[in-house]
Amino acid sequence: MTLLTALLIIGSLALIFGAILGYSAIKFKVEADPLVEQIDALLPQTQCGQCGYPGCKPYAQAIADGDEINKCPPGGESTIKHLADLMGVEVKPLDGDHGVEDVKKVAYIREDECIGCTKCIQACPVDAIIGASKQMHTVIIDECTGCDLCVAPCPVDCIDMIPVKTTPQNWQWDLAKGVGDIPIKQVES
Repeated sequence: MTLLTALLIIGSLALIFGAILGYSAIKFKVEADPLVEQIDALLPQTQCGQCGYPGCKPYAQAIADGDEINKCPPGGESTIKHLADLMGVEVKPLDGDHGVEDVKKVAYIREDECIGCTKCIQACPVDAIIGASKQMHTVIIDECTGCDLCVAPCPVDCIDMIPVKTTPQNWQWDLAKGVGDIPIKQVES
């Protein structure tokens, strides 16, 4: 009988707290700016901070508030063009103060040199590095955005940024460039 009473009490508490949380989610819902969401969808989601903001979402908010659209080196020229189209502003060249456009890279940890200090894990904004303290670390290539933030904190300099090899799984058309004098445009149906 005691077990049944305990289960009924726990079930009732779960139901009450669930109802409170559901009501709070509806009552205190914060409406997001749809423009910020659209801008954020165009950004590369590297969370690298090269633009001067701690991630892509804060930079998207800054663009919506009037900041320049040309501060994202990982996004490069194509992202600047898409942002200019969305915002209705003039396309500007990439701001050199924030870096240069480069090929997509991922971090590679030379595991035999890794001392397991976890400084790279702490620096990774997307949790693409796994490992334990005083153990070898490795990078989940599919999760790594190539932001380069893990390289500087490494005390033994065992992290290299290597270019991503083009495979059928990651190859994409570059629709922003034209073939000869004929520009390619994607037509939505």
